[in-house]
Amino acid sequence: MRADRSQLDMFAPGFAALAIDDAVRALIAAGAPVAYSLSGGKDSVSIAHATDRLLDRLDHPRDRRIAIHADLGRIEWQSTPATVEAAAAAIGVPLVVVRRKAGDLISRWERRFELGQQRYAALETYHLTGPWSSASNRFCTAELKTQVILPQLLRQWGGTPVLSIVGIRREESPRRRLAPVSKLEGKPWVRADGGTVRTWHPGVDLREPEVFAYIERERLPLAEAYPLGSSRFGCAFCVLASAGDIAIAARVPTNRGTLLHLVDMEATSTFSFQQDRWLGDVAPDLIPATLAMDLARGKAQAAERRQLEAMLPAGLKYVKGWPQRVPTIEEAATIAEVRARILAMHGLDTPYRTPVQIRDRIAELHHAVRVKEAA
Repeated sequence: MRADRSQLDMFAPGFAALAIDDAVRALIAAGAPVAYSLSGGKDSVSIAHATDRLLDRLDHPRDRRIAIHADLGRIEWQSTPATVEAAAAAIGVPLVVVRRKAGDLISRWERRFELGQQRYAALETYHLTGPWSSASNRFCTAELKTQVILPQLLRQWGGTPVLSIVGIRREESPRRRLAPVSKLEGKPWVRADGGTVRTWHPGVDLREPEVFAYIERERLPLAEAYPLGSSRFGCAFCVLASAGDIAIAARVPTNRGTLLHLVDMEATSTFSFQQDRWLGDVAPDLIPATLAMDLARGKAQAAERRQLEAMLPAGLKYVKGWPQRVPTIEEAATIAEVRARILAMHGLDTPYRTPVQIRDRIAELHHAVRVKEAA
């Protein structure tokens, strides 16, 4: 049974006054298509549901609404598809599931490390690049969500503005504290035929207790991570997750295969899943002995790599437009020594081994960068 206005005020007052601005009101009045972005988490589910009820009150046509979910593949909780499907059914809209054509998030991490090794062997990078995304480089969100969902919306409703509902809250993080009520997505999400996407954040001012109260009151599906004690829900193993949340996910049997695969990637790449935490250390009793030995070797190589990279001439470290200058032959000799040992760790070959070869290669790259900057 749907809660009335007074019930919403009592159990989740923020849901009775969702954030809205003039640009969003104009699109709703024009009957613009609406897409609810559903991750399966408490915020996306509750905010989409409440926003759908708001659109009913504003006489927005129901046949112009869908839910959309970006499937990230093996990194997801196995219950996520069912949770998202149940959420869309509770809202009463059709569900569209999209996926990155080039593979899931784990494949993207694997490919990133593979390409990083190739660039390192070609002396196109000064340091070896690890596989993982991070707080400062969230390509996982950009490439597997934004760059998959927004093109689908533009294809589905070409030539018209689309409202994309994203369930974020300012309370969640300092970065999200600055989130606007809505924003017009810029290039490349603008089409010549008039197709645009405006992202609307109707739940930015909601508080977490309101969210849980609303979900309970409306009997909405709650992702399995929350009853287990997790503070958030998204990927089963997220590079930004707390130690506690990762530990909870690690002990869910359906996450075991993904856990072991990622730990194997840590061991092979010599890069920890999080900057200050190895995933293999979260639940060591779940790691088979052979994999534990591989991880110990990977950790030792990681420590050696950091020590070696600390020897590199500081004035040649990567910045935008690298390389900034050509090394001396003495500096090139140090670079050659460091690179030889790191390349050996990963069984990589390179045509740039001697100090002269390295100096000349960096001179070549330096010239190419300067020519590009001057163009």
